[in-house]
Amino acid sequence: MEMQKRIDLIKRNSAEIIGEDRLPELLNKKNPVVYCGYEPSGEIHLGHLVTITKLLDLQKAGFRIKILLADWHAWLNRKGTWEEINEISKMWEQGFKAAGLTDAEYILGSSFQRNMDYIDDVMKISLNTTINRALRSMQQVARDIDSAKVSQVIYPFMQIEDIKALKVDLVQSGIEQRKIHMLGVELLPMLGYKVPVFVHTPLISSIKGPGSKMSSSDPESMISIRDDPDKIKKKINKAYCPEGVKEENPILAIARLIIMPRMDVFEINRPEKFGGDVIFDNYEALENAFVNKEIHPMDLKLAVAKNLIEIMQPIREKLK
Repeated sequence: MEMQKRIDLIKRNSAEIIGEDRLPELLNKKNPVVYCGYEPSGEIHLGHLVTITKLLDLQKAGFRIKILLADWHAWLNRKGTWEEINEISKMWEQGFKAAGLTDAEYILGSSFQRNMDYIDDVMKISLNTTINRALRSMQQVARDIDSAKVSQVIYPFMQIEDIKALKVDLVQSGIEQRKIHMLGVELLPMLGYKVPVFVHTPLISSIKGPGSKMSSSDPESMISIRDDPDKIKKKINKAYCPEGVKEENPILAIARLIIMPRMDVFEINRPEKFGGDVIFDNYEALENAFVNKEIHPMDLKLAVAKNLIEIMQPIREKLK
């Protein structure tokens, strides 16, 4: 694949790329490494499928994928007991493989984060960061940020050291991780490690409506990769999708970030009296038609549900 097509693939559906000018350099490297870290907690949902989709793009562009199942991070962020997190980690590896990441390297955080060199580095950068700066970096990540525990301030230092420990060239994550990564831009040189490129993807809003993201801790806000067709239809049917509104619209986000990267075209079926069938070969055309009220929310929902069921069916079958 030629260089520009690889770069376009990396940029597709990205909210932001920090260090974009260094992409050609990375792509000329043999087997550059991209990593994405996940706190194993609750169900794997469409929000996770966004980053999985982006990782598959990066794999096509030539990157070797490392998946960090951040068990210690999840424990420090109060996401469950050690036993619960350990069991969920096993389930998540199976789920991510079912979703297409069969060639990735899966790494448990606790398998290397207890190394003395790792701990020394975490302590070193903690000496050079105020509590307020560390806490600010966790604002979109920490559970119950208003009552944050000391463990949740250690968290970002570990995440920064993970980049060095895993020998990462490019970091991929949701945009909610941005503040931690910007702290990493400042602190990684202290550890004698290069600052990687950061590719941030958008978040899918809660299907209940604006103001929050899709989350495993709120089953009513998300669609799980294990949901059956009837459940997907019901959730999509009830989802927030006001006519002509694109901001914080989870239905449009699902079409853009999950369906269209996997489908050659996006087809909406409707009776002739309502305009007949219409086919879109790019997301921008679909969004413009919806914003201009040429597509009714219910027609969009029916098409998203149909395509999503088709995408999720083989994933769910592999998890039985």
